[in-house]
Amino acid sequence: MPSLHTSPRYQASVPIRRWVWTSILLVSALFVSFAPAQQPSAPANPLTASAGLVPSTYVLGPEDVVQFYGVDAEEIVNRPYRIGPDGQISLPLVGRLQVGGLTVRELEEAVNGRLKSIIRDPRLVAHIFEFHSQPISVVGAVNQSGTQQLQGRRSLLEMISQAGGLRQDAGYSIRITRRIEWGDLPLPGARVDATGKFSVGEVYIKELISAQRPADNIQILPDDVITVPKAELVYVLGDVRRSGGYVLAERQTMSVVEAVAMAEGLERSAKASNSRILRVIPGQTPRREIPIDIKAILAGKAEDVSLQPGDILFVPSSVSKMIGMRTSEAIIQAVTGIAIWRR
Repeated sequence: MPSLHTSPRYQASVPIRRWVWTSILLVSALFVSFAPAQQPSAPANPLTASAGLVPSTYVLGPEDVVQFYGVDAEEIVNRPYRIGPDGQISLPLVGRLQVGGLTVRELEEAVNGRLKSIIRDPRLVAHIFEFHSQPISVVGAVNQSGTQQLQGRRSLLEMISQAGGLRQDAGYSIRITRRIEWGDLPLPGARVDATGKFSVGEVYIKELISAQRPADNIQILPDDVITVPKAELVYVLGDVRRSGGYVLAERQTMSVVEAVAMAEGLERSAKASNSRILRVIPGQTPRREIPIDIKAILAGKAEDVSLQPGDILFVPSSVSKMIGMRTSEAIIQAVTGIAIWRR
């Protein structure tokens, strides 16, 4: 009886089996060769992940921290490098390199150019890890108005604190102006100005400080301008216990009742029913006189009235003699010499 290996049936099946396995191996090799190579993804930059891409116009400077990502030059990638006071950094395989004054794209070209002598077609990508050399401006009603250097990641409240905090005459809002290269401000109602070069937004101080809107405490970026306008005033004059100008701190308006309370109430001789509001109307002179009955308002017989910034609430005395315009002019002149009070 012939053995299995010498049987004609086994010998005929060997070429078929070899052909099948060869075909499988060839198909597998084709799939491997044409499959797209998976490149390792670069770690997210903690700044650009939240602030968007760094604009191509950004210029590197001393104390900025840069980081490189890529599949080449493991000795360089995934570690921070601080630019020295002389504008230079020292990189493995590259040596010292003058980078101060370069944009991020120019930095990439300089580093990849140096690596070409030891790596074929290097493609390192640079990111700014921390900002230290770019100024921002905090101006207006803060205790230390001026230009500051942006030290790493800073929020709006941190920059206000770094400027010494708000003055007592600070208004109810903070305005932020940002170069459009950095994208739109992440604030409700932010708009692009008429030049198309800046994004302008506003936050309310009361909501910001009380954390009613935590998202308003935005991250500040290089060249941002933070403006804290001075508070508007309303004036209470005449037969009240404490005449003066009163600051509209956290709000845009103040009611007549609030203004009278700020002035510590009316004198007994006040003729509150003959009071008036002197209001500036754009394009009109003199001020518009608005009669108001404070007595009826305090008695709950009339609706309270809101005072606008710059309004003068005048409460006459029962023995006063007022003659139209002359009285108004005298009231307006008195404004320049009165004290300013804050709630």
